[in-house]
Amino acid sequence: MSRLPVRKTYKLYIGGEFPRSESGRTYEAQGANVARGSRKDVRDAVRAARGAFPKWAAMTAYNRGQVVYRIAEMLEARRTEFAELCSGPQEVERSIDRLVWYAGWADKIAQVLGSSNPVAGPYFNFTVPEPTGVVGILAPEEPALAGIVSRLAPAIVGGNAVVAVTSESSPLAADNVKRVVRGAPDEQSPWEVASFLELKTVWHPIGV
Repeated sequence: MSRLPVRKTYKLYIGGEFPRSESGRTYEAQGANVARGSRKDVRDAVRAARGAFPKWAAMTAYNRGQVVYRIAEMLEARRTEFAELCSGPQEVERSIDRLVWYAGWADKIAQVLGSSNPVAGPYFNFTVPEPTGVVGILAPEEPALAGIVSRLAPAIVGGNAVVAVTSESSPLAADNVKRVVRGAPDEQSPWEVASFLELKTVWHPIGV
């Protein structure tokens, strides 16, 4: 007798937790059930990101680079799994390399973008880059993994918190990124590592 497969249900990622969508709605994508976020979910994600921003921004640039590099390490350890969720091993390698590249830039941004400005007066004038705050990111439909990594990495190394909306047609690669971030097993506690990221699967207003 044949049986129906039990599809995995992917939830949102807000405040370091995995809640279901407030609307209770899901849709099918890549053979799985994916939560469809509502306007309230967006507000909750922004509120959580605002709460997490001060701690993340207060970390030294070197420590933020260490966290991003740790994410690259964890992605490397699960490269086979991620290759099945995107276009293949090359996209995973590209994403890992990009994370490592931005991790290296974390403590150099101020040196490159900052400056000491000549002024006509008995004082110093400096240009110092600072985090914007909470940054909203819309992931492209393709490439599924490299697309969100390319948008996420530069925002977080600068000390920003992020609310990300993943690809609607290929959300699972990005969805598993949040599980990598949340599941750091070593010296960094999960909340410390995940403090910069609030990830929603898709924003789809109720009634539309």
